[in-house]
Amino acid sequence: MQTSDILQTIVNHKRQEVQRLMEAIPAATLEARLGNPAPCISMSKALAASTTGIIAEFKRRSPSKGWIKADADASHIPAGYERAGATALSILTDETFFGGSLADIVAARPTTCLPILRKDFVVNPYQLYQAKLSGADAVLLIAAILTPQECKELAHIAHDLRLETLLEIHNEAELSHLNDDIDMLGVNNHCLGTFHTDVKCSLSLAASLPNDRLAVSESGITPPAIIASLREIGYRGFLIGETFMKTSAPEQALAHFVQAIQQP
Repeated sequence: MQTSDILQTIVNHKRQEVQRLMEAIPAATLEARLGNPAPCISMSKALAASTTGIIAEFKRRSPSKGWIKADADASHIPAGYERAGATALSILTDETFFGGSLADIVAARPTTCLPILRKDFVVNPYQLYQAKLSGADAVLLIAAILTPQECKELAHIAHDLRLETLLEIHNEAELSHLNDDIDMLGVNNHCLGTFHTDVKCSLSLAASLPNDRLAVSESGITPPAIIASLREIGYRGFLIGETFMKTSAPEQALAHFVQAIQQP
């Protein structure tokens, strides 16, 4: 099964999942629980000010590679990432395909002062309320699964909830999803339609990205040396997960990665 087929399967399942959740706990209930949303920890500002810009990801599995770290503890690894020098955190909350849940953000939030990105397949405003209530500071919006209008509406609601937004694109055409409520623009190096991941996606799209949005390169960032090349062409955020999670000690793996970046 190709990645594009997997993506459609995930999105179809996600829509059904959200519908079931809304029937169990109506959106109005979440709104009442939230009340007046508190300010977020700004992920975009943290990345802009950082000399490394690493968004360390907490991820137990993936559809293409299976389990990476089935017993990963969200109350320990994200805090370790902060100690090791991460600038921000990404936490996968999809359960069926990635082995995560919102409980992972709830577990991580008291242990770290870093901004937390809820990484999931957002298709409904309901998920934005979930993200805010769990303690997330930012949400991922994937251009490939949304229309420009859907993206605009979700981003606007996210800002109303005082969440920042990271728009993920795979090609230049998806820049049409940009709108005033997008804070960060991410290029996913995991090319749709194949299982191939190549940082050349970020390199080739850099010149097309607008200068007024913080740019993030996502996935496939394995050698620390590539960070310098990406920073030279405008990227300020670097989302890295499996490189750390597949090791026996993610915190230590990140610490070594940061050290390699900072070496002259």
